[in-house]
Amino acid sequence: MTSKKGKIISINGQIVEVYFSENKPEIHSILVLENDPSVLIEVYSATSNTTFFCIVLTEAENLYRGASVINTNKPLSVPVDKELLGRVINLFGIPQDGKPALQTKNTASIYNTSPKYSSITTTRTLLETGIKVIDLFSPLVKGGKLGVFGGAGVGKTLLLTEIMHNIVTFDKGKTISVYAGIGERIREGHELYQLLGQAGVLPSVALIYANMSENPAIRFLTTYASATIAEFFRDHEKKDVLFFIDNAYRFMQAGNELSMLMNAIPSEDGYQPTLDSEMAAIHERLVATSEASLSSVEAIYVPNDDILDQGIQAIFPYLDSTIILSRDVYQQGILPAVDILSSSYSKALTPDIVGQSHYDTALRAQSLLKKAVNLERIVSLIGLTELSGEDQLDYSRAKKLQNYMTQNFFASQNQTGRPGIYVSISTTVSDVNDILIGKYDQISEEKFLFVNSAKEVLE
Repeated sequence: MTSKKGKIISINGQIVEVYFSENKPEIHSILVLENDPSVLIEVYSATSNTTFFCIVLTEAENLYRGASVINTNKPLSVPVDKELLGRVINLFGIPQDGKPALQTKNTASIYNTSPKYSSITTTRTLLETGIKVIDLFSPLVKGGKLGVFGGAGVGKTLLLTEIMHNIVTFDKGKTISVYAGIGERIREGHELYQLLGQAGVLPSVALIYANMSENPAIRFLTTYASATIAEFFRDHEKKDVLFFIDNAYRFMQAGNELSMLMNAIPSEDGYQPTLDSEMAAIHERLVATSEASLSSVEAIYVPNDDILDQGIQAIFPYLDSTIILSRDVYQQGILPAVDILSSSYSKALTPDIVGQSHYDTALRAQSLLKKAVNLERIVSLIGLTELSGEDQLDYSRAKKLQNYMTQNFFASQNQTGRPGIYVSISTTVSDVNDILIGKYDQISEEKFLFVNSAKEVLE
């Protein structure tokens, strides 16, 4: 009988090298320590015909060179069931919300393959977020992918939470949400859990967390596990799924940490050579099929506010819409702190999807804001009064438009004391068009800050 045993020959943090003389394990197979089966090790890559780099998924205190491991010949699995709704779990399906253990016996491998090309569909149905600046300039369609980019502390998690709250609340019962908290603060995860509970939408949301204090192996694999849960609701429950990742950069960062421990030669900007394939392995699973849609919204941390960072650029090819948060805009007190001119990329912003009126209004607004950027330089040098009458009018309208795009969020109303607002796309398009044609030229710019509708300023 062939032995299933192997032997640990080296240990480097969360990475161990294992020797198998026979019954060599496949990539992603789970190994367990013979003397302590609770210690889980995943085969990551082969270093020779008989040795393998493996990731330690649990505490590594009991590991030592020469220790025997047993090949289970199975990949890591995660619980999949409707019982996950309203619950917070970790990578191993252990509840993190203080409630009883899950009763389901149904599990699925975290390494599902992407759907067949013939079963993938595209839709022209807009996914309304109720957030003015997103719905006008970077609309999202069902089955699409929206990326929210920004440096530290500019409101990525807050914006993600608001999108989730609005869609689940105002589309109650029709959409299931899966939230993957990858490498973020425990406090933020707890606040999200409370917000969803207060809004009464927690029963429609499944949450899986791997906070920043977890080892990189856990943070890395939790992203795959969360995709498996989202696929379950799409493929087995036939539900439209809204999938959130906070934060996609922490996923690639965890992969980079593991790669460094394996002494892999880095690629551009010091990232792992497998970065592109890891991005593809996740994003190609997050698609709509002929039976249900899977839309994703990702927060992406931008290191040093450098949008040209190689890790950030690796995500762009998979996105249908982008939102870029700006520290300069944030410091002006404009929230959400969206850099509108940098966020104007959306595959959905076409006349046949959003309609001719929406399309024309968005382009005219972008053109006005671009002109205002050039006028701003002149104003800072010689003053507003030196502009021509037409330029003064355009500059004022651009300021009104920028202020109109501010919004109070449900996700922050406990901190700000201002109740959140949901603004329909039709209201946003109508209001922006009115600002552009000069309906509000006699009203000061400050009146447009954090208004629900532009009509409020007339009152």
